[in-house]
Amino acid sequence: MIHLHHLTKIYRSNSIETKAVDEVNFKVSKGEFVSIMGPSGCGKTTLLNIIGLLDSFDSGLFILDEFDVKKLNEKKKVKLRKSNIGFIFQNFNLLEDLTVFENIELPLVYQGVKSVERKNRVNEILTQIGLGHRSKHYPFELSGGQQQRVAVGRAIVTKPKLILADEPTGNLDSQHGNEIMEMLSKLNEEGSTIIMVTHSMNDAAYTNRIVKLLDGQIVSEKKVAHA
Repeated sequence: MIHLHHLTKIYRSNSIETKAVDEVNFKVSKGEFVSIMGPSGCGKTTLLNIIGLLDSFDSGLFILDEFDVKKLNEKKKVKLRKSNIGFIFQNFNLLEDLTVFENIELPLVYQGVKSVERKNRVNEILTQIGLGHRSKHYPFELSGGQQQRVAVGRAIVTKPKLILADEPTGNLDSQHGNEIMEMLSKLNEEGSTIIMVTHSMNDAAYTNRIVKLLDGQIVSEKKVAHA
């Protein structure tokens, strides 16, 4: 599903070059749940943003679902991202002036899905994340754990092939963090491919494979044994 070959991303400022991603070779198969770990500033989020078509790269090969990303124009990238990728962010990124229902519905609006189908799919997701009773509430009326569940709902309402999660439990206590990880694990069991950036070994233990980055390079990979 994802194939990166010698992928490199360089940031330039005041004649200084920094390789945020340095000759990375990385593959993710359909249905995998992969965590990316490493110290702050090692390139984890940059790599995730490149995979999510939110950022460009300077050299190398990036194949996403059989598409050579380098050959796609911006319009095709946007279309590919909207129809195939769901994002979950550490800071939730919910719109405060929209209700829970409306926040989850938004990606479907962007896709041009008809009103009746939108309503059915959002209600289905609300049941799935256990927030049907909160559908008319606003984000500021929810706990952190509930807000992140809404963010997960928004990410999966379009039924994306790929879910990208950037520190999805970073702003949550351990109980709510575990709830989110259980939810992601269940989505993976149901067929979703997930790539997650995390600092937490507890969260990484839910995944199938741990990839460690240092200075923009992959320094180790290991499979996770599950009981």
